[in-house]
Amino acid sequence: MMCEMAPLAGLLGLIGLAGLAALKWPVPHDRPGRAIRLMCLLGLIGIAGFWIDGAGAAGAFGSLGLWNHQKPRLAFWGQLGLTGVVGLIFLTRAVLH
Repeated sequence: MMCEMAPLAGLLGLIGLAGLAALKWPVPHDRPGRAIRLMCLLGLIGIAGFWIDGAGAAGAFGSLGLWNHQKPRLAFWGQLGLTGVVGLIFLTRAVLH
């Protein structure tokens, strides 16, 4: 069942592209959540999706750079970055087998 869901789960990594909006509209440094916003670097784990089916979903962590953004719409995309956990499931499954 997980093999059938892997390609669709990998598409979740596209959420991480929303994090690029932080380049144009950065989050002010005085807003809380800086540690979570730094976790956007975990989005680079999504590159493993080229070799491991489903691991690309970890790229969704890239949108965590929008965490607690002053614009509500961008803050929503930042919260969607937590879906990167799905990619970690596929990644750990591949490593353990």
